[in-house]
Amino acid sequence: MPCSECPLRPLPLFVDHTPEELELVQSLKRRSLRVEAGETLIHEGQTDSPLYTLLQGWAFRYKTLSDGRRQILTFLLAGDFVGVQQKMGDAAAHGVDTLTSASFCVFQRDALWEIHRRSPTMGFNVTWLTAHEESLVDDTLLSVGRRSAEERIASMLILLFKRAGALQGDNGKGGVVWPLTQQHIADALGLSLVHTNKTLRKLEKRGLHEIKDGRLYLRDVKALVRLADLYGDGHPPPRPLV
Repeated sequence: MPCSECPLRPLPLFVDHTPEELELVQSLKRRSLRVEAGETLIHEGQTDSPLYTLLQGWAFRYKTLSDGRRQILTFLLAGDFVGVQQKMGDAAAHGVDTLTSASFCVFQRDALWEIHRRSPTMGFNVTWLTAHEESLVDDTLLSVGRRSAEERIASMLILLFKRAGALQGDNGKGGVVWPLTQQHIADALGLSLVHTNKTLRKLEKRGLHEIKDGRLYLRDVKALVRLADLYGDGHPPPRPLV
């Protein structure tokens, strides 16, 4: 698929790019990749990982301890630039697994040099995307360090719902796809599986959200925002697309 025909580019979430910028991205793209749910895209410690743009589906970045305990760092949705955190020539400090079947655009790692060399604007865009993902990790750290279980889950529901809704024409009015299990939520928020289950049920009984048939519905957005104590309403800012 030519970059100019990418189905993500017309969405209001993504800023416009010049024909020259699209041509640059197209010249650096090596192939497309389709991955099924539950597969590993990047292994922890991998040294030859390429770069990816997630075109469709959900994935997540994570780190594990020697005994198998896992911390999910961020969830990845369409438009996210994947793998740039790995330094040139170093091993990947995190893994990336798919939550759903997913499609990716694949770039060689030296594409980073070419982007910065040939287009300062696109180089800034890569920097922006990296900084934005770091801000998502910072918010997760705030949740794990200071928010209560209810506040943690409310924050996650709002932020992921808004991110997923921005990729839909209705902004999530009909709900959004929700592929996360309670174990994923627990691993992202530093909660036990039992505590996660109890907290989700408590929030649902209060009429704040509903998870049904693989979709998430927010029933009282204002109450969730107040509970989560978010900065802003959680709606993602306009962003570049590589």
